[in-house]
Amino acid sequence: MIMIMNVLYHFRALPDRTYDRILFFCGLFLLLTESYKQCFLYFFIDQSHYDWWYFPFQLCSLPMYLCLLLPFLKRGTCKTALYTFLQDFNLLGGVAALIVSEGFRGIHWSLTLHGYVWHLLLVLIGLFVFAGGRSDLSRKGYLGTLPVFFTSCAIALFINILAPGHGQADMFYISPYYPSTQPVFHEIALAIGILPANLLYLFTICLGAALLHLLFSVLEKHYVPDNR
Repeated sequence: MIMIMNVLYHFRALPDRTYDRILFFCGLFLLLTESYKQCFLYFFIDQSHYDWWYFPFQLCSLPMYLCLLLPFLKRGTCKTALYTFLQDFNLLGGVAALIVSEGFRGIHWSLTLHGYVWHLLLVLIGLFVFAGGRSDLSRKGYLGTLPVFFTSCAIALFINILAPGHGQADMFYISPYYPSTQPVFHEIALAIGILPANLLYLFTICLGAALLHLLFSVLEKHYVPDNR
């Protein structure tokens, strides 16, 4: 416990500029590895044909964009919401993908490695945000992440609809053209329909992020000295 407290103290003592630079380099690493993945798929797997299934705008893709954006934002409500989003939603996405890893296994060993490293880094980024004390652990802080999530969902849905060939893109796994490919929710979609199953899937993500947010709030309140 003493070691954990020392780590938290070290991260929370970091200047904002240094803290954001660490996240920026995480985003840069994600960008470089995603570029490798996209090129490998395009040139070697799909023979110079772009497969929109692999377009980088899943829930677990968002930290690549957000970490690159954060250093250019002034500290305030919007930036805090993005920190909190990384802590709650993207940590959840990273953990879920590591548990159910079929989505990135089996194509090529380097892409399997990419998938594991990518989602492990998402978990570490989420923990780093909590350790650094930049997120808002109040109820209002969680509610502030929802516009980020639903705006991202709307963008994902537009990509799914507008991408060449109806049904080729499945961003956020909420394609309107076929049942969800996610475990459990695929069977739910077959039983109650695609739209209700997709809405239930998004609600489940929000609920999971809320539970993580609550867990971090409890940890902050009971185990972190001199909390905000």
